[in-house]
Amino acid sequence: MRGLAQAIDAVNSAIGKFVAWFALFIVLLQFAIVVGRYVFGVGSIWAQELIVYMHAFNFMLAAAYTLRNDGHVRVDIFYREAAPAKKALVNLLGAAFLLIPVCILIVWVSRDYVAGSWAVFEGSKETSGIQGVFLLKTAIMVFAVQMGLQGVSMILHSLLALSGDTDELVALSHHHD
Repeated sequence: MRGLAQAIDAVNSAIGKFVAWFALFIVLLQFAIVVGRYVFGVGSIWAQELIVYMHAFNFMLAAAYTLRNDGHVRVDIFYREAAPAKKALVNLLGAAFLLIPVCILIVWVSRDYVAGSWAVFEGSKETSGIQGVFLLKTAIMVFAVQMGLQGVSMILHSLLALSGDTDELVALSHHHD
């Protein structure tokens, strides 16, 4: 149980840390676009679209990493002060009855949308744009799968905590809101 949870956490952490670098590249590329346009009079639709792609990938593919590190906004006056066992129960129920069903729904609803994009290798409407819109749309499903798997990890961590695992209880007592 712990091994599976740790494997999911490791994969989502690696992906999250990788795409986090996109934020730096977005800033640098946007700076280059502005300098190119206003100093040299040169523009690039491809570069502008790349910013959109990196921004989307950054948010969509780092969401599970953020969830793993308890970085999503939580408005709950009770959770913050709750005992670790109660936090584990909230996490277990939330993942099982909210997070995973929503992820399944996202995959279900987006499957034809993404498959249709792949069927024609959908590209940019702009001739000089990025011809990889199908990859951008695929991020929707990847997001849902990653979040669903992180939900499974949350359930496993919660079950361990509820069974009295001291490492998990300590981890829950140190989560920040």
